[in-house]
Amino acid sequence: MTDDQNRLGEFLRARRELVAPETLGIPVLGTRRVAGLRREEVAMLAGISAEYYLRLEQGRDRNPSGQVLRSIARVLQLDEEATNHLLGLVNADRSPRRPRRARTETVPASMAALLPQLPFPAFVEGRSLDVLAANTLATALSPRLVAGRNRLRDVFLEAEEQALFPDWEAASAVLIAGFRRSVGADADDPRVVELVGELSIASPLFRRLWSRHDVRERQGGTLTFEHPQVGALTVHREKLQITGTDGIVLVLYHAATAEDAERMGLLASLSATEPTGRATTGTTPEAGLPHEAR
Repeated sequence: MTDDQNRLGEFLRARRELVAPETLGIPVLGTRRVAGLRREEVAMLAGISAEYYLRLEQGRDRNPSGQVLRSIARVLQLDEEATNHLLGLVNADRSPRRPRRARTETVPASMAALLPQLPFPAFVEGRSLDVLAANTLATALSPRLVAGRNRLRDVFLEAEEQALFPDWEAASAVLIAGFRRSVGADADDPRVVELVGELSIASPLFRRLWSRHDVRERQGGTLTFEHPQVGALTVHREKLQITGTDGIVLVLYHAATAEDAERMGLLASLSATEPTGRATTGTTPEAGLPHEAR
């Protein structure tokens, strides 16, 4: 990932290959040599020349108008989030590129003080899905939810973490789409480079999902954990932006039903009886350091 990386072209090509021609009324006769749409089909449907679209994908024109991009987004069937991501890639290319330095992510003192007071699992997550702080209930839910860990690494590389999710691949897809939305055009951030490089080598699933260029806002939802001690636990997940920070969020899990609330209570009682370990409610001494120093 270098400063001259063709992010716009990579995104357009990946999304083009995911669109079935039949969904746009294009008849498929015989064997097509390309996945999804052909470049000339995108150009025709977007109302631009095939040569101009080719220049966009090849990175030879990085200054398309918003109107052109929205026309292409319509053809590629992008939702609002993906369209905004596409526009953001072009805006980033128009700005001067400077060498990236490691970001320092620090949990505000008030948030570190709040975490242990919350009656449900809660942790603080950085832009690259690093766990910056967690309370004991979060660590009881998953022992990997402690400061210094990374959600991407754990979900894609740790078998015990994968076992928590009945539909692990679907959960992985949501996570990676949120990661791409979070980092936006900052794909050359040292932390992003480190994670994408490591996981692309170690995980075929990560490699496949990353190549799709899916984007999704880091937001709430409902998910089910298959916990080894309390069984199936369905929770509502909230992701709340922490004011005064650059993309750091507070993640909360609260019970979806009365039965889940009982299981959450059992989880709390089990965590209270276990010896104190790595479950920390505040930040570790390393939590405010640049990522390379961890």
